[in-house]
Amino acid sequence: MTQARTAAGNATARGRRAGRSAGDERELAILATAERLLRQRAVADISVDDLARGAGISRPTFYFYFPSKDAVLLTLLDRVTEEADAAAGDVLERLAEDPRARWRELIHRFHETFGAHRAVVLACAQVRGTNAEVRRLWASVLERWVHAIETAVEAERRRGAAPDGVPARDLAIALNSMNERVWYATFAGDGPAVAERDVVDVLLDVWLAAIYRSTAPPPA
Repeated sequence: MTQARTAAGNATARGRRAGRSAGDERELAILATAERLLRQRAVADISVDDLARGAGISRPTFYFYFPSKDAVLLTLLDRVTEEADAAAGDVLERLAEDPRARWRELIHRFHETFGAHRAVVLACAQVRGTNAEVRRLWASVLERWVHAIETAVEAERRRGAAPDGVPARDLAIALNSMNERVWYATFAGDGPAVAERDVVDVLLDVWLAAIYRSTAPPPA
């Protein structure tokens, strides 16, 4: 969807100390420990000591890599969103080949990425209201995705495949926000939730109906 940023650059921007290789085994061990622990408990219940112990390092060594537990969470979120960007690849550039298939491919790829890292996704969603850095990072990522979908919708309208309607940006915001909430409910089992086996196709039909006023858009 957009060119992925490097994990090292993002991590440094989010607070990881400079001068370390992104492939450093101890740094990766901290991140792996954090993601494993997030599958077991809430982020508030994970301490720096837990992360250091799980990574096989001392507490002072932990601070050589990350200034705080929040910086670890932000780095994990950076990595997940980079993975999603990479998974999206050039799907939107190939939209006119077969719109239904390409939209499904895009939604499926995002679902696979977020599903594989659901503990990180859920943790960030849960702390976003109180953690300004997580909120800012997610807002910047969402803006990137909104812009990509806005551009794709406008291209479909220009080629006559999609009818004019509400501004493409507003539509892109609504569709991305819907995906975010639907995936959260599916992954967390939070209230009424679409079954995971059905969620990609449910989202796809809503996207097609919103963009094309039909679930069977015209081919190229």
